[in-house]
Amino acid sequence: LREAGFTVGNVDVTIVAQAPRLAPYIELMRAHIAEDLGLAAGAVSVKATTTEHMGFTGRGEGVAAFAIALVK
Repeated sequence: LREAGFTVGNVDVTIVAQAPRLAPYIELMRAHIAEDLGLAAGAVSVKATTTEHMGFTGRGEGVAAFAIALVK
């Protein structure tokens, strides 16, 4: 991105998992993502949710993650 003249403005991440509970790790993940991308911690949002035992994530068969980034 930098070589093409673009930068990352902010990032929003959602992790979908029934287990383990990710709340204790959210701030650490946020800090690592911010550091890796060269962003302020305030420019990174990390959330965790469940599917209320529905689908493959709800059955504990896997984890899903969604991320979106603003590229300027």
